[in-house]
Amino acid sequence: MKNLKLIIALVVFASMVACNNKRKPQVQYMPDMYESVPYNANAENGINDKPVNRKPVAGTIPRGGHPAYDIPDTNEGYELAKATLKNPLAFNEKNLDNGKKMYDIYCISCHGKKGAGNGYLVEAEKFLGIPNYKDRDLTEGSIYHVLMYGKNLMGSHSSQLTYKERWQVVQYVQKLRADLLK
Repeated sequence: MKNLKLIIALVVFASMVACNNKRKPQVQYMPDMYESVPYNANAENGINDKPVNRKPVAGTIPRGGHPAYDIPDTNEGYELAKATLKNPLAFNEKNLDNGKKMYDIYCISCHGKKGAGNGYLVEAEKFLGIPNYKDRDLTEGSIYHVLMYGKNLMGSHSSQLTYKERWQVVQYVQKLRADLLK
């Protein structure tokens, strides 16, 4: 009998509490989880008077990053890259091996195993006019520029390849071209 009275009292109390004014805020457990403190990310002083959302100092390179590529995607930019860009990586087996791996992933389907422009997509007539490396005047700068921006049917590979991988692919393409010219 005692338990029945307690249960009835709890049900009556719960129904009275549930019938409160819904427009008025109720008691909240840890209100800071519901109402965040707003910060203006573009303000001069943000969180605890520390600047937020500011541009880095000119010329800085982010941690793990690489130098910015400032040559424009124009015919003049292509010629500038062709004449001036040099590969910063050492020419060694490790770089060539990784360059070959990246070439096999991203380039072989169009350019072919030896760079003769006869990849699977060319043979299946999906793309036509893929150049043979020996027919082009290629330099390390021109290859890198095309990897960055693409040219003609070829799209940019800058989002798929890291800075170092692009230069490794450049080394491998130069090796393929040298083999074709023999």
